[in-house]
Amino acid sequence: KDRDFCLVSETNLHINGHFIGKSKKQGLKRDFTWVQSIGVQFDSHKLYLGANKVAKWDDARDELSLLLDDQPIVLPPGRGVDWESASAPGLKISRLQDANSVTVEVAENFVITARVVPITAEESRIHKYEITEDDCFAHLELNFKFFALSPQVTGVLGQTYSAGFKSPVKVGVAMPIMGGEDKFAASDLFSADCKVARFAGRAIESVAGHNFPEVACGSGSAAGRGIVCRK
Repeated sequence: KDRDFCLVSETNLHINGHFIGKSKKQGLKRDFTWVQSIGVQFDSHKLYLGANKVAKWDDARDELSLLLDDQPIVLPPGRGVDWESASAPGLKISRLQDANSVTVEVAENFVITARVVPITAEESRIHKYEITEDDCFAHLELNFKFFALSPQVTGVLGQTYSAGFKSPVKVGVAMPIMGGEDKFAASDLFSADCKVARFAGRAIESVAGHNFPEVACGSGSAAGRGIVCRK
């Protein structure tokens, strides 16, 4: 918890995730963690998507924060509303619901669907998170779709698209862990300084004609296990 990790690193795309959570209980080997925000770098731009800290959750209140190059993005309320950037050509953000759910698209690069969700009292009871009334640990559930990746793409998630990737995760165990903290740790949300970073702010030679599968990342039934992604 309270650390940043590189999720995807390509020459013209770099995504870090910031994790929040609860300190591990006695007898456990991990913290309970969730992705609170992501920092997306493309071309010369920096895009922030994050869940606000919330005490008591209200579905009608928008708790998603968006910033482009450190400037707040103000989305008008209403499902289906679109916002397009004047300073970052090709960037479009659309509301999927009246609050807390958007798609972010950069043409020919990526589409990210982000939804802010809380840890509910029932989830806390079942998983013994001990969530208190001062913080419901609002966090992001994410879907990624990429259009321009090379065989050298890396990052916790990005490496799964690279040529010859073999997953180190033991399928079927109660707590599957990918590992690689030393390779993927970043100094902050917008630092492309993890050991395997490739970001250079320029276009790449992508795999022509390759259909990259969409990936869903979030807590779901495996809440608290860091980030769980499924293609």
